[in-house]
Amino acid sequence: MEHQEHAVLAAADRLVEAFGRHDRDGYFSAFAPQATFIFHNLDRCLRTRAEYESEWTLWETRDGFRVRACRSSDRDVQIAGSVAIFTHSVETDLAFNGEPSTSTERETIVFEKQATGEWLAIHEHLSPRP
Repeated sequence: MEHQEHAVLAAADRLVEAFGRHDRDGYFSAFAPQATFIFHNLDRCLRTRAEYESEWTLWETRDGFRVRACRSSDRDVQIAGSVAIFTHSVETDLAFNGEPSTSTERETIVFEKQATGEWLAIHEHLSPRP
């Protein structure tokens, strides 16, 4: 079980690190194509990775969205068979049209172990941190 937790944490680290570098390809490759996304700043659920990628492109073109850094803390992993639930607190340095901003949020990412042994994210839920 401990080996699986380490593998999930490594998958989460790759996802968070790619996001923190605004490495779009690296970030989205951490998600399964059928992954779903719930963000507190959107009025709807994004039902696929492609739908989120379209939203990301809109943020970049319309809002000048850039991720400058991302820090993860209070990390926890729960394993339930081929599914893992990763929770953490996340502090993100962003820029919108060149103006810096920092967000503090809580996030749940559900990972599923693939036939290859790789853990891919299948759901992400982001909430504001009180």
